[in-house]
Amino acid sequence: MSTLSASRRRLLRLGVALAATPLAPCLAFASPAPANAEVLAGVTLRVATYKGGWTPLLTASGLADTPYRIEWHELNNGLLHIEAINADALDIGSGSEIPAVFAARQKANVKFIARTREDLNNQVTLARKDTPIRRIAELKGQRVGYVRGTTSHYFLYRQLTEAGLSFDDIRAINLAPADGLSAFAGGDIDAWAIYGYNGQLARNRYGARELATGEGYLSGNFPIYANPRALDDARRRAAISDLLVRLRRAYAWANPHFIDYARVQSAETRVPVDDLVAMFNRRSDDFELLNVRPDVIARHQEVADVFAHIGVLDGPANVAPFWDASFASIIQSA
Repeated sequence: MSTLSASRRRLLRLGVALAATPLAPCLAFASPAPANAEVLAGVTLRVATYKGGWTPLLTASGLADTPYRIEWHELNNGLLHIEAINADALDIGSGSEIPAVFAARQKANVKFIARTREDLNNQVTLARKDTPIRRIAELKGQRVGYVRGTTSHYFLYRQLTEAGLSFDDIRAINLAPADGLSAFAGGDIDAWAIYGYNGQLARNRYGARELATGEGYLSGNFPIYANPRALDDARRRAAISDLLVRLRRAYAWANPHFIDYARVQSAETRVPVDDLVAMFNRRSDDFELLNVRPDVIARHQEVADVFAHIGVLDGPANVAPFWDASFASIIQSA
């Protein structure tokens, strides 16, 4: 992890005691001024979100008051975002590179127009505290939970390969996240490759031992998915541009004001504020919304090639045609 910034040191000193204080109204930046607010006033943008995701982020940062209507759809799986976009039921969604790989293989009607930088330290391989396992190499012959066709599948494969092992060397058990937590708690698995808040629960409740995180194995790029039909519609495209600017500014605000964001996020997710702050304090990098670059596409192609090689995909997938860099100048201008 990089040296702590002044804002992060300040956050650490403040601690979670601030969570008990009243939530003051806050405004991250002046709201973006769309070129033609009258036109946007009649637009409805259908946007998928995760619980605790973009809605509390925009609310906490003071950027939720858009000149167009947002119809939010809570879908806590990137594949569902892409399926809904492909069926023309959504305009915008997001997720990891993995659903985007499947979309490319299936030639879904979707584009990837931007990316967010997310925390790779909550993408983690853990061992139970009552096992002797302290290194990835010691997973040989052990029962290891993971979620097939997700980031945990990819980073576990990379970690095993680096240690001179393969999936054939472990007793790999495909488990949904909630089932994986139960199996980890009950001793039905010895180790677990998992992402998100479940890893924090495993640490806090069951004293899980961290073997490796996703840093160095995952790119950290999480695409924003878009409906090509919406991109071809001038009014919806303008609304999408405005939303990307708001999200970029909201992420920039959240890094030095995370406790304010965590309070709003906690109210939606019921995840304790202190857990959210603990995860933030150990993050691999600041959160950002960024534009599309050639190296982003190249890293995504690496994921597609690995999944084709190990049989997760039924054939090769070329991701480049699905990336759209046309919003780059708008994102940078924010």
